[in-house]
Amino acid sequence: MKTLDYLLKNNSLEELATALAVMALALCSLLIARRLTVRHLRALSKRTHLIWDDVLAEVLTATKLPFMLWLSLLAGLTQIELPENLAALPLKGMMVLLVLQAGIWATRALKSWLQLRTEANLKAGDGAALTNVGVIAFIARLLIWVVVLLSLLDNLGIDITALIASLGIGGVAVALALQNVLGDLFASLSIAMDKPFVVGDFIVVDDMAGTVKHVGLKTTRIQSLSGEELVFSNNDLLKSRVRNYKRMAERRIVFGFSVTYATTSNQLEALSNAVRQIIEALPDTRFDRAHFKGFATSGLEYEVVYYMLKPDYGAYMDTQQKINLALVDHCRQEHIDFALPTQILHVASLPTNA
Repeated sequence: MKTLDYLLKNNSLEELATALAVMALALCSLLIARRLTVRHLRALSKRTHLIWDDVLAEVLTATKLPFMLWLSLLAGLTQIELPENLAALPLKGMMVLLVLQAGIWATRALKSWLQLRTEANLKAGDGAALTNVGVIAFIARLLIWVVVLLSLLDNLGIDITALIASLGIGGVAVALALQNVLGDLFASLSIAMDKPFVVGDFIVVDDMAGTVKHVGLKTTRIQSLSGEELVFSNNDLLKSRVRNYKRMAERRIVFGFSVTYATTSNQLEALSNAVRQIIEALPDTRFDRAHFKGFATSGLEYEVVYYMLKPDYGAYMDTQQKINLALVDHCRQEHIDFALPTQILHVASLPTNA
């Protein structure tokens, strides 16, 4: 009531009306300016491939109405006289809202930039960049709001030096209580920095295999070959032996087959050369060796080694099928039989009937 009486006694009705008009005009101007600027930036973003205009448009849409209301109020209050005990309050409140609004702007800019980068990386197939998105977003948001909180406390006149010291002591207790969560968090940082695998890589962990779909702050999600989603703790995942097949430049293949003991030595020697010719005739292959390996109980064993110059598993299976079919045709033409898993039992003598 005292404040109201002071305003009515020290300001005329014309001055009060002018203040309200300035406040309303400022608010309308801010709303219109935000709308027109956002519309212009979005129209500009459709004509260019730049990122900054999209980010700036998203930042402007994040301008909150309370911030614009207080800014308009501050403009209106310049037209009237305020009590001495309240003269600094509008400006102090403006500083508090400005710090909060700056935090919201920074968060929205970060979110928009990461979203646009993620879409670009998906189109480019850049799994390494996708792996880092979650970790970068978490650390950046944490830093933004820590700075906002400290700035707010400083503007409110709170001694942040003592607060930071007490937070250091309390942080030790929190770290002990959340050591498993923090272990996964630091493991995600290790994955993002060291990149043992990235989004899109096909990995094998123990007896489980699948494609990496998401690397989060606590867990990594993998799509298995049979379709279900496998969820690994980041800390446990780094402790495991991970085989990354996406990093494989070429695939080494070893396979064998057996022919019967009726095969002659000339046929055995020619068969090694035939296998070499079959493999060398196929694209994306590099022949290594084909040898008559040894003697087995059911036949004569061959071992063949070659390299696929493409790591793709489907391409490997297509090539192996062509080799097998060509090998069957060659053996049929040369009258060579594949050995079956049979055993011959030689009986030295049979009991005679009495």
